[in-house]
Amino acid sequence: MSELNTPPPSNSGATKKIKVVISDLHLGKGRQLENGSLNALEEFYYAEKLVEFIQYYSTGAYRDYNVEIIINGDFLNFISVDYRGHFLTVVTEPIALEMLKSVIKGHTQVFKAMGDFLSNPNRRITYVIGNHDQAMMFQACRDHLDQVIGHPLQYKNIIYYFDGVHVEHGHMHEAANRVDPKKFFLKQGLPEPILNLPWGSHFFVELVLKIKDKYPHIDKVRPFGQMVRWSLINETMVSVRGLGELAKYVYRTVFNSEARFRWSIKKLLKIFFENAVYPDLSSAAKKILGDGRVHTVIFGHTHVYEYRQWGSQKEYFNTGTWTELTSLDVASLGKITKLTYVLLDYADQDSRPRGRLKEWKGFHRIEEDVAVA
Repeated sequence: MSELNTPPPSNSGATKKIKVVISDLHLGKGRQLENGSLNALEEFYYAEKLVEFIQYYSTGAYRDYNVEIIINGDFLNFISVDYRGHFLTVVTEPIALEMLKSVIKGHTQVFKAMGDFLSNPNRRITYVIGNHDQAMMFQACRDHLDQVIGHPLQYKNIIYYFDGVHVEHGHMHEAANRVDPKKFFLKQGLPEPILNLPWGSHFFVELVLKIKDKYPHIDKVRPFGQMVRWSLINETMVSVRGLGELAKYVYRTVFNSEARFRWSIKKLLKIFFENAVYPDLSSAAKKILGDGRVHTVIFGHTHVYEYRQWGSQKEYFNTGTWTELTSLDVASLGKITKLTYVLLDYADQDSRPRGRLKEWKGFHRIEEDVAVA
């Protein structure tokens, strides 16, 4: 495979170092379930390309480099993984561990590639937790994943900061998916701790998953506002029924008998006015860049790749997603799949890494399966 690697930019200094940042791969239980049926909830179709990606940045021209892969959240899609046939919002450590094992079983080649990567010298994988993989807060899940890979990963609960670079999944900057950094688990009055899931996770499991049974791409359309307008005109009755279900769900969350699953009207209004379903995080990035120590911010979460620059030295990247999207925007109308990521390159005599937004094309192949889930 080394002959397929193109040489990277010149880096003749003593330290040859790069970091690559990916996010929002959403690995579920795999495209095919144990009973042979197709898994309609699987969103990740590019295991072979991900394996190639991991191998590429560890061999050939990069063999002698110090390489770190940063997984910036939503690598594993726990909220779309069932537990013995049920989708849960009450998640304990044993439940989360069983979910994790089912994901690993569905994507064995990916985790093997991660182990092979870390078996080489000067390699590191850092895992920043997102809102879809909040279950990786449990120590048992971290220990099991490390055991499967064969080497320890470095875990970051919210932020990973290094060399003036601020890496964060991004869900903490919008009301629907923000979690309490002082209370990742609920413990009071419970036989064992459960995840303190944000409203967005409850909304997805308790309402969106039901809609996805009939309309599996409901959460993969951007911009969301245009989808709502399109649906009201072209699928009027479906939209009316959906809005009715939403109204009932909001009522249940406001008047839930259990305090830990109850949200105030004020909280729900804040979510609505923030347009928190698919937020634009550039404002949050600009605010972080106001800190003189930070020159680069990297988010994920929105599933929309982005680059912004303020002045000559302040940069914001969004890594996008490795899942499929459907765009209703005229400039990019249709189905979109771009395997985007950020490459941070440490040039000679420069302690500041320089970021570039890139798209992984993979190696040429004559044929491959069409994703039909």
